[in-house]
Amino acid sequence: MISKTNKIPDASLLKPDENSFNYIDCFQTVVLTENRHVDKTEFINMFINSGPKWGDFLMSLRDKIVGIFGLKTSKNNPKLQSQKQTEYLPGEQVGIFKLFEKSDYEYLLGENDKHLNFRVSILALPIENEGYKTELKITTAVKFNNLFGNIYFLPVKLIHKLLVRSSLKNIVKEINT
Repeated sequence: MISKTNKIPDASLLKPDENSFNYIDCFQTVVLTENRHVDKTEFINMFINSGPKWGDFLMSLRDKIVGIFGLKTSKNNPKLQSQKQTEYLPGEQVGIFKLFEKSDYEYLLGENDKHLNFRVSILALPIENEGYKTELKITTAVKFNNLFGNIYFLPVKLIHKLLVRSSLKNIVKEINT
């Protein structure tokens, strides 16, 4: 089961800055595997490739529209990773996102642009003393830089929620296969 909150998880690198964001959501679920916990790198590799097909279409449409206004598009990224990696380092491009920070259980992705800055936390927390259960959390935090950022995010927010929930469902399916 996937649940949603509007708070940053206590274990997240984002937590100290929680009050500085204008928008926060966190989609989470628990997975049980036979003989291992799901780690942050496995989780992020699945996240990069888990989006629904309609998400690719909408991203392409978004790029065409926002490019007119001089905003960053996914085409601005120098290289997109399509192959799974065993580790990612801050400053690297991970899919369409830049990796800002990492911890033992989390990768913090995002972008800074003229209209808004956002961060996406990919957090995989092992649940101790409960077999091989792992709590998977995808947290999005957005800070608006101007009125345009606020207006831009209104329609994006609706699609974002559907996209993240769908991606997390696809990740759970992949883990359970």
